[in-house]
Amino acid sequence: MLTEAEQIEHLELATSLAGLKAPQIVLPESHHIVIHRMRFHYLDWGTRGRHPIVFLHGGGLNAHTWDVVALMLRGEYHCLALDQRGHGDSEWEPTADYSHDKQVQDIEGFIEKLGLERPLLVGHSMGGFAAIGYAIAHADKLAGLVLVDVGPELSMDGAKRIRDFVSQDRVLDSVDAFVERAMAFNPRRNPTLLRRSLMHNLRRLPNGKWTWKHDPNRMSPDLMKERVERTRQIQRDIHQISCKTLIMRGEHSDIFSDANARKFAESLPAGRWIKIPNAGHTIQGDNPAGLLEALRPFLREIGI
Repeated sequence: MLTEAEQIEHLELATSLAGLKAPQIVLPESHHIVIHRMRFHYLDWGTRGRHPIVFLHGGGLNAHTWDVVALMLRGEYHCLALDQRGHGDSEWEPTADYSHDKQVQDIEGFIEKLGLERPLLVGHSMGGFAAIGYAIAHADKLAGLVLVDVGPELSMDGAKRIRDFVSQDRVLDSVDAFVERAMAFNPRRNPTLLRRSLMHNLRRLPNGKWTWKHDPNRMSPDLMKERVERTRQIQRDIHQISCKTLIMRGEHSDIFSDANARKFAESLPAGRWIKIPNAGHTIQGDNPAGLLEALRPFLREIGI
């Protein structure tokens, strides 16, 4: 675990390398909440009373993936980042139920329990699918929807590359071994920043070795079948996402193409898409400044 001083130093370096300058470097409050008899962890960046933004991370990641983005927005908005079931410091689901429907129910419970009114929902990858599901059912309760490198149709080759990365040997001798593997997967990342980010996503075992925090059972044996069914469900109900929706695509993403993004945006009642330069699939990590540059006009557009 990083100390508070190390976390602050990490945020200072991360914002500096991104070309950003935060008015103040502060750490979020760490909280736990019980939803449907499961314990969830989330980060609350403040500022209470301001319009809420709920951030949802991708598969194998955690709430800290949004640290730089939330830090830069916290002065104007109430930013909250959720560790989804089986990820980060949230509980693993005892029966390994990580279905799309359950993830949507988690968001419903989170928003309801915290009493968040008309939040903006920002979801990356897996979290984006959950956000889509929530918006299909509750678009009237949202100020807007932002989807980060995700849509109903994805490149299966790119998705397999991520799946292969997270399903490799989960136990390694050191944090540096995980850094080396992650740098090979995504050479765009700064190794110093990456090492500290990984500390939020790794835990040390009693034998001194290291492993991922996310539940190894979250990848269903019927994953492809479930994805096909989820895609059909989204395409069938997509017209129900009546709120304004911004779709972001990483310029170098091998998961989500220009054609995927364009087709998705055109199928929505109030959708548009934008390409973020110098970013792959994980835009918030590769180019947080580019994400913010695209996000801020959308925030003004939806009036929050």
